[in-house]
Amino acid sequence: MVVSTRNLVLEYRLGAETLRVLDIPSWDLGDGEQVAISGPSGSGKSTLLNLVAGLALLTSGSLVVCDHDVTRLSEAERDRFRAAHLAYIFQTFNLLQGYTAIENVLLGAAFGPVRADRASATALLERVGLGARLRHLPAEMSIGEQQRVAVARALVKRPQLILADEPTGSLDPRHAAEVVALLRDACRERGCALVVVTHETSIAAAFDRRLDFRELNRALATPGGAP
Repeated sequence: MVVSTRNLVLEYRLGAETLRVLDIPSWDLGDGEQVAISGPSGSGKSTLLNLVAGLALLTSGSLVVCDHDVTRLSEAERDRFRAAHLAYIFQTFNLLQGYTAIENVLLGAAFGPVRADRASATALLERVGLGARLRHLPAEMSIGEQQRVAVARALVKRPQLILADEPTGSLDPRHAAEVVALLRDACRERGCALVVVTHETSIAAAFDRRLDFRELNRALATPGGAP
């Protein structure tokens, strides 16, 4: 399993009150598996990804990601774990504006265990249809092209798991469908598991496995829980 969690709970203290954001009895993701998690904005989907990535810590329960018990890792260990095993794709791309497309891709692997060379970065950019944009800065590319750079940057690390948080939120429907298809195909080619969080039903519909976060997260049905 790439992800295995049991009785995952995340709570925040708000003065004298406790807000339960996540309450997930169980959730598993197999090697190379792809899943879309859909649900309304503000329901805790992104928070779940942050827990899986070790960017946040759960209150109770178990969470094993890529054979690592994330709950037992120190902050420094979580940083190394994330660099070695995961890649994150954001809606806002997070490209470095002063660097070209190929430089952004190369930097994506800079902190991982395997360094990427220029040839492999070039091949990935060609794979996502940007072979003619290698030396272009983000400002010189369309939004759809920038997201393709973000996809290539994630793949260059050869991660076991890619977490994509609303990766098509800034794209029009046609480009959104193209980016999702590209990401899914590339993950299949590389044997990489994929979790896409989205509130867009058309994006979720492209996946064979779909999870409704309102059914996965019991906190959404609990008084005083997540909205």
